[in-house]
Amino acid sequence: MSLIKHYKNTDSQWGWMTIVIHWLLVLPIVGLFALGLYMMDLGYYDSFYTLAPQIHEAIGLIVLALMVFRVIWRLTNKTPKPPKTNSSLINTVSHIAHKSLYSLLFIILFSGLLISYAGGQGINIFDWFVLPGPQEFFENQATYAGEVHYYSAFALIGLVVLHSAAALKHHFIDKDSTLTKLLGIKEKQ
Repeated sequence: MSLIKHYKNTDSQWGWMTIVIHWLLVLPIVGLFALGLYMMDLGYYDSFYTLAPQIHEAIGLIVLALMVFRVIWRLTNKTPKPPKTNSSLINTVSHIAHKSLYSLLFIILFSGLLISYAGGQGINIFDWFVLPGPQEFFENQATYAGEVHYYSAFALIGLVVLHSAAALKHHFIDKDSTLTKLLGIKEKQ
């Protein structure tokens, strides 16, 4: 077993850049979901009431920047071929699942921006500066965007659980290289 040395994707292996971006997004996405749930129960007089949204928004902006980079990187790189043992149905479902992950993430990120910019306010980054935004686009923007944000976040986490289960199935049941490719381990020749 050896580690890959290339940063770009090849026909048979993800490159380091894709691997790093993938794993770099896992913790903040799961963390944002947990923090979002926690924030829903905060009361006005809770000491974390104003800081939690600032953390949530700042990390959300970092995730947005990483996702934009990830999409550009993916569009300009090869995608490794799926294992030969995959059926065409598995490949189609995998393709749809990945597109759904990306779509849900962007829906969550943009609905979060709509919530933050509701009422014409900006995004306060830890009291260092305020990222100004546009005025409201529609009436009750925070309410409607909040609903989309909430349900999309649950859908995303559900899909992440399925995605993780599929990766483990590939590794332990199918015994193919799907998971090891995303761990940076070279496929056995």
